[in-house]
Amino acid sequence: MAEQGGLEGSQPVDLSKHPSGIVPTLQNIVSTVNLDCKLELKQIALQARNAEYNPKRFAAVIMRIREPKTTALIFASGKMVCTGAKSEQQSKLAARKYARIIQKLGFAAKFKYEPELFPGLIYRMKQPKIVLLIFVSGKIVITGAKVREETYTAFENIYPVLTEFRKVQQ
Repeated sequence: MAEQGGLEGSQPVDLSKHPSGIVPTLQNIVSTVNLDCKLELKQIALQARNAEYNPKRFAAVIMRIREPKTTALIFASGKMVCTGAKSEQQSKLAARKYARIIQKLGFAAKFKYEPELFPGLIYRMKQPKIVLLIFVSGKIVITGAKVREETYTAFENIYPVLTEFRKVQQ
């Protein structure tokens, strides 16, 4: 549990950077890459031993590597999503490795890496145990509810907080 001044046994927290006394830890980096060429997913799935492809279930090849331990979703358009890395550097390295695998399979893949931030706030509510994705557009995705009433309770809990930070329309 985080204490004022940092986690137990860790270095003191720079309160000028982290006034709350809590330093968030990254658990999962999601990066997108444009390989800049069309891909034959069936061919990739058949030739790469670390790939699975079930077009009835999902329109992408799912590929995994052990180091850095990540998963890539590779689409026929040449777009790729790399997930699971613990840092930006690991994510970039993993994405490069996936691009290299695709190149070795004979595709003219380039590496056009564009770090993207998830454009929303992920808010994990404790009571009810719900996750809210809050976007600057004002849209909210509420997920994880066991019963419908929990979504209503979660929204009622978050709404007064959101109204405090409402952006003034130009």
